[in-house]
Amino acid sequence: MTQGADELDSLVRKRIRALRVAQGWSLEELAVRAGLSQSTLSRIENGQRRLALDQLVTLARALDTTLDQLVETAADDVVRHPVVDTAHGLMRWPVRAEPGMTVVRRHMTDPPPDDPSRMRAHPGREWLVVLSGTATLLLGNRRLRVETDQAAEFPTMLPHAIGAEGGPCEILGIFDRDARRGHERGDEAGQDASAAT
Repeated sequence: MTQGADELDSLVRKRIRALRVAQGWSLEELAVRAGLSQSTLSRIENGQRRLALDQLVTLARALDTTLDQLVETAADDVVRHPVVDTAHGLMRWPVRAEPGMTVVRRHMTDPPPDDPSRMRAHPGREWLVVLSGTATLLLGNRRLRVETDQAAEFPTMLPHAIGAEGGPCEILGIFDRDARRGHERGDEAGQDASAAT
């Protein structure tokens, strides 16, 4: 085997063991789930038995993962730098594992809009956590207070807006592809991006 193949082989063996331990399963429990003998599984984890594709497929299913995830290698670009959007006071990080998903960090000083017509609704889902301060989330007819270290998750088809409450706040939000597109369209249409999530 080449050095790269040896490293992948070692990584896959460690991943099998780590996934088994994370489930709280003994060698015997995973062996039964995968239809392998306990000694075969032990030799696979310890590098004393060659990795066979059919066994990897069976082990991936038993571990509730996919073959692709089981043999995935680390990307070279592990550390990501933000794209700074100074016009809207945002920092954005694309999420490589989920194309179209974006992480956004926003510092807010203004409260949410009083005018319900300025609330947005669009396909998608959003998740946010308040890093500091307190935020007010307007969601449909509800007014929710989200404090430091609290999170909110909601479907974006509900009209929504977010702003600071009683002073500046900072949030970290995760938008799926549809939610990200909805906000980009809203920005292009001239809506106030600083008032809506």
